[in-house]
Amino acid sequence: MSQPNTVFLRLEGLLQSWGDTSKFVVRRTMEAPTKSGVLGLICCAMGLSREAARPKLPELNKLVMGVRMDRPGTRWWDYQTVGAGIGLMTAAGGIKTDAQGTLVTRREYLTDASFLVVLHGEPTLIENVAKALQIPKWPIYLGRKSCPPSIPIFAGSAEFPKLEAALSSPKWRPRLEALDGEKPQNDPTCLLEWRSSELQRIAPNEAEVWYDVPVSFNPPVHGPRLVIRKTIVADPGESTQQATPPPPRPRANYNKTEWTSEKLVEVVDPKTGEKTMEPFGARPRRLRRDHGLCVFCKSPATTVQHVTYRRAGGSEEQEDLRALCRLCHDAVTMIEYGLGMGLDRINPEEPRWRDAIIEKRREIVSFRSLATRKRKLQPEEIE
Repeated sequence: MSQPNTVFLRLEGLLQSWGDTSKFVVRRTMEAPTKSGVLGLICCAMGLSREAARPKLPELNKLVMGVRMDRPGTRWWDYQTVGAGIGLMTAAGGIKTDAQGTLVTRREYLTDASFLVVLHGEPTLIENVAKALQIPKWPIYLGRKSCPPSIPIFAGSAEFPKLEAALSSPKWRPRLEALDGEKPQNDPTCLLEWRSSELQRIAPNEAEVWYDVPVSFNPPVHGPRLVIRKTIVADPGESTQQATPPPPRPRANYNKTEWTSEKLVEVVDPKTGEKTMEPFGARPRRLRRDHGLCVFCKSPATTVQHVTYRRAGGSEEQEDLRALCRLCHDAVTMIEYGLGMGLDRINPEEPRWRDAIIEKRREIVSFRSLATRKRKLQPEEIE
């Protein structure tokens, strides 16, 4: 019976960080797990310290590694203090006299990333790695101790003839489910470790050099390896989160007769029963009720503002609208968008909005050129 020659690792968590060659106070992360980081994770699962791992590294480095970037994640910065109460080291390796300061370092992370790591090699070694990952002796983490995994890292083992076949076999998990049968995202990019063979002795021109082959963890010493970037077709599996469509938002149709018509019709007041002749369209009717003046600054009104959009689209009531000049309308709209307001918006007649609207008017006037103001505003509105 054949033995598995491939082991799968699912590296997924809130934060991940796979160090590159950056040092000192700015520590960046690579875009995907490094071989040094993955082998360090395995040594941690085996219970090997940095010093004890050194004799094991030549054997582990024989494994060929491939990474499928199912979700590349988003880069994020944080900070960390180093050396509190220890002292600052001199260039010669000693401690500076009376120097007990603390260094503040910047650390880069990948947030909400998901990677499938495939290790391909000798079956006995693969079996030992799989056992260690299933029952780790020490807690394992994603590059840094502050980055615990959110799901079990061991994702199975199997037999595959090539690395590419192993990477395309498991389904990948998109963040959001597809809507209307659409593909959730493009096929994932893979990073394949390249090694010379009888068929190809010279690396292709597109090969990248990654200095992440661990020779020693203490002190840290790394060698180079060649990596090929390739897109591999893999079927999407179940998404980790359902895509919730945004709630329908009523919108005003400014071309409808119910909005624009100035034809006079008989309107009966539901409270008093009094009959009056008013424009049929909601916009001209509100302008007439406000006597053609801006309810905020009393300049000639050129438009109306929705106080609420709950009945927008042709069913607006007159209490849903207010007449405004163009400057006040722009100021109110900018405040609404800045606050991220939903269906219910600003009523410019309320005193609590007065100072904010005045300040936003001044900001708009000072920002716009005189030519823009003349083009956008009525002569009475130019300051």
